Amino acid sequence: MTNAVLRYSALILNLKAVMLENIRIILVETSHTGNMGSTARAMKTMGLTNLYLVNPLVQPDSHAIALSAGASDVIGNATIVNTLDEALAGCELVIGTSARSRTLSWPMVEPRECGERCVKTASHSPVAIVFGRERVGLTNEELQKCNYHLYIPTNPEYGSLNLAMAVQLVSYEIRMAHLAAQEQPEEATSPEHEAEYPPVEDMERFYQHLEQVLHESGFIRKAHPGQIMNKLRRLYTRARPETQELNILRGILTSMERWDKK
Repeated sequence: MTNAVLRYSALILNLKAVMLENIRIILVETSHTGNMGSTARAMKTMGLTNLYLVNPLVQPDSHAIALSAGASDVIGNATIVNTLDEALAGCELVIGTSARSRTLSWPMVEPRECGERCVKTASHSPVAIVFGRERVGLTNEELQKCNYHLYIPTNPEYGSLNLAMAVQLVSYEIRMAHLAAQEQPEEATSPEHEAEYPPVEDMERFYQHLEQVLHESGFIRKAHPGQIMNKLRRLYTRARPETQELNILRGILTSMERWDKK
């Protein structure tokens, strides 16, 4: 075996190894430390260790450590941030969990597809799965930051899942997709086959730029903005522009601004 082949094989093995490390489990404003510990346990049993806590209402404590049942390292290494935007920084794919029907429908995935999409993207870029508050879940604004909404098809007569149960179910599907990816031929895991998508913060800057131009052009009236931006977010979320395509869109907006100032 040549040195080039050995280096390529080592690269592929490394890519497979970082898949799970690139997957963030994000809990938003968790109010019970026991849920943090149970979530850490659910994650570690499936090989996930990257836990983010967004503005937790309580800090991890001995109760969280006790319920982590040996996953105290996941709790101890958890990243605690003030905002969801901080937790999502750098992520190319964001999936938010939602048990409620919303006024504005969004692209949906079930746990199996969620696992497959996460593992595929995590081979080259960070991804995030966002879980909301214990009682009320994620807000509409938070869900609009996500590429997909995750729906767990539970028993319609009794769909009660606690936070750790939901994390365990999703983590299991990620684990199964990861194991399946390890069995694929090397060519199938090469990053050359992947499209490049912008991180979530670049999409947010685009939405801000778009809204500014629509305000300046008079298309959106500040006094009565309506649902225009929410619907445009949904449109571009469905389209999911690649990095080059997003650059074209930003260029169009910049060109419109220059034309308006002539």
